Amino acid sequence: MSKKPIFDKILIANRGEIACRVIKTCRRLGIKTVAIHSTADEQAKHVRMADEAVCVGPPASAESYLVIEKVIDACVKTGAQAVHPGYGFLSENEHFSAALKKNNIVFIGPDADAIADMGDKIHSKKLAKAAGVTTIPGYIGEILSHKQLLEVANEITYPVMVKASGGGGGKGMRVAYNDTECVEFFDMCKEEAKAAFNNDKMLVEKFIEHPRHIEVQVIADRLGNAVYLNERECSIQRRNQKVLEEAPSELIDAKTRKAMGEQAVALAKAVNYVTAGTVENVVNPKREFFFLEMNTRLQVEHPITELITGVDIVEQMIRASAGLPLSITQDDVKIHGHATEARVYAEDPMKNYFPSIGRLSGYEEPVGEGVRVDSGILEGSQISVYYDPLIAKLCTWGATRDESLDRMEKALDEYVIRGLRHNVCLLRDVITQEKYRKAEITTAYLAETYPDGFKKAPINEAEQQLLLSTSAVIRAIREAALYPTKGGLISTRLAASLGFADAASRSTFDIVQTAATTYEVSNVATGEKKILDVQWKRDFPVVRVTENGKETVLQFWGSDEVTYNMQMKGTTFAVTVMTPQQAELSGFVPEPKVSVNAKQVLSPMPGVIVHLNVEVGQTVVAGFELFTLEAMKMRNKIRSEADGKIKSINVKTGATVDDGQLIIEFE
Repeated sequence: MSKKPIFDKILIANRGEIACRVIKTCRRLGIKTVAIHSTADEQAKHVRMADEAVCVGPPASAESYLVIEKVIDACVKTGAQAVHPGYGFLSENEHFSAALKKNNIVFIGPDADAIADMGDKIHSKKLAKAAGVTTIPGYIGEILSHKQLLEVANEITYPVMVKASGGGGGKGMRVAYNDTECVEFFDMCKEEAKAAFNNDKMLVEKFIEHPRHIEVQVIADRLGNAVYLNERECSIQRRNQKVLEEAPSELIDAKTRKAMGEQAVALAKAVNYVTAGTVENVVNPKREFFFLEMNTRLQVEHPITELITGVDIVEQMIRASAGLPLSITQDDVKIHGHATEARVYAEDPMKNYFPSIGRLSGYEEPVGEGVRVDSGILEGSQISVYYDPLIAKLCTWGATRDESLDRMEKALDEYVIRGLRHNVCLLRDVITQEKYRKAEITTAYLAETYPDGFKKAPINEAEQQLLLSTSAVIRAIREAALYPTKGGLISTRLAASLGFADAASRSTFDIVQTAATTYEVSNVATGEKKILDVQWKRDFPVVRVTENGKETVLQFWGSDEVTYNMQMKGTTFAVTVMTPQQAELSGFVPEPKVSVNAKQVLSPMPGVIVHLNVEVGQTVVAGFELFTLEAMKMRNKIRSEADGKIKSINVKTGATVDDGQLIIEFE
């Protein structure tokens, strides 16, 4: 006889990968699920996975996912007894928790009082200090003016962190190194926080030099039980938003781990915390840790904690919310191996991480031992301007950190994403760097490693030759399928180059097929000969090429018979493969000239114009702030690149604009 589930039906008040993640645990527990969705998400993966679905409004989250009354109506309509909020949206909204309780619906999260206590960073610091938790030096109170801001900043000395009291997820926070930055970032963060959280209270605190961002996962029930599930390292960030996480941290020793965990549990008990929460700390190289904030929800990066502990955190949240005891004690919590999480975003790291929207024309997730992918999209899914640009969380587990990272490298190489730009190239580059492999990291890692921004992954001469020779073999295979040769084996000569390079930069290869997947490839100019085993189905994306026992994973997609897009080390390279005759004739084709119009300011990404700072006829100097663009919950100030006079403004405040849309023209 089957055991009765904890709840009969749970509504997930979220979308995307976290909604899919919660549904998976509910299925295992025999609990039916209800998905809510906007009109933009009608065909989304989480909607297809759930047992029932309810539309709660138009695409804008403020009119759908964030409307408490609509979520409660969906619960009443479907008979859902409980709500799991996931992360983001209403997950840390005390009014939502209270409203559900008022309607006799269980909130799978902390009570409203605990959310309020920890949601305000000023109040939470006071409570943490009272609970014996180590806090960062700073002013514990709201900053009300520029005068007060600068007084406090100069008292605790620069650098300082200016941040929203009610913020989170990297929004509404900046590091300032002088008075000018302090005032500018204060105003910017205040606006950002008001738009994202409807709370523009600001605080300022000392920025810890060479910091590492390390957080502790806690979970508690209503019976007084609370445990910590060890720590996660979340130091690889851009714009204070986490990009790569791992568990456990290489910095933390057993003594520090115990101290951090016990402080986290003490704080949870001090506010009568229930279900999963995360106590975030900033840690210096001496392993001295300071409380940052407590996130009163399930964290994005919770899968890596699950991978090293074997604990299903969502299940424990459901148990605790139902009034049941946790099924684990502190003695049950161990560390098994090492786990890494890479957040795969629809953004262009080579263009200052600007978000990318569009439809996924091709999508294949990697599989293999120790690989876990939490995603909320399918091939054909639309990445919308309305929501966070997260495509998926790619996680790998290994018995050691090196094994986990090796598996991550392979999984990133095999991750097929077509139709929009993504950050796989950045992720792939970071995890293979010597400094990262040695765990020599801080929250400034990306800024310090790429001071001029991330460019294409560097490839050495041997890697370039492998890329070119494999591309030549691919063209030979494609042509042999169309024009079969006598005897069925390939023998041809082809020239390959990165782009339409001149003859001096082009490599010409003689290719002879010696077995089903084996090719002898000779460089005509150097005489170098290599044997390549090329595992590839014609026109499939993933190419596995082995040379001297070492496998390299590439990706292919062709735009025509001559020009191929080849992905190596996460970066896409345009490769031209031609016959000797085509190569000879290409020398007579003139290169196209690209015209750049310096008199126009185009939108660098899709988004919403939230503020126009200029008017027609106004004269501005280089660096002057022209307008503020909000994209995927982040605000970006767009400045003039040169002196000039405004001729026309082609949009109004509040307008939604596309990537590359004309905004301002100069005379």
